[in-house]
Amino acid sequence: MTAAKEFQPLNLCVLTVSDTRTLANDTSGDYLCAALGEAGHRLHARSLCRDDKYRMRAIVSHWIAEADVHGILVTGGTGFTGRDSTPEALRPLLDKEMPGFGEMFRVLSFEEIGTATLQSRAFAGLANDKFVFCLPGSTSACRTAWEKLIRTQLDARTAPCNLAGLRPRLREA
Repeated sequence: MTAAKEFQPLNLCVLTVSDTRTLANDTSGDYLCAALGEAGHRLHARSLCRDDKYRMRAIVSHWIAEADVHGILVTGGTGFTGRDSTPEALRPLLDKEMPGFGEMFRVLSFEEIGTATLQSRAFAGLANDKFVFCLPGSTSACRTAWEKLIRTQLDARTAPCNLAGLRPRLREA
């Protein structure tokens, strides 16, 4: 596969999972919305919900079913506390998992926070031709994931290959 010569803007959704944040103090969600816009993508929808796996599934399932959505960025709920349930909520929705994302995120994160990265259960995958990225709740972690992994993979011009360039082939039988 070769990279495209022109940028192809994607419609992306942002979900913040938190029991304490509101839209007024959601710095991680704010960062992701601003970063995707600066990269040339469009914010299709944004939501914030408590760490409730059924509410999370409902929101993400709705976005997965929307034809105009190309990707979903979820921040929060990927840790080890009793309330952290993003992996349990959203992994069952995935058609395919992308193990390399979580692995690479933890490698990059290790350079910044050391062995604390072992507590991250960040992951990504594909659901109904939508890319789903589940990130830790800290703004720093969102910045690392966006700047070092996600941004270039959602840019069809990235060589030798990228996720955005796969979009036309995601529904192949």
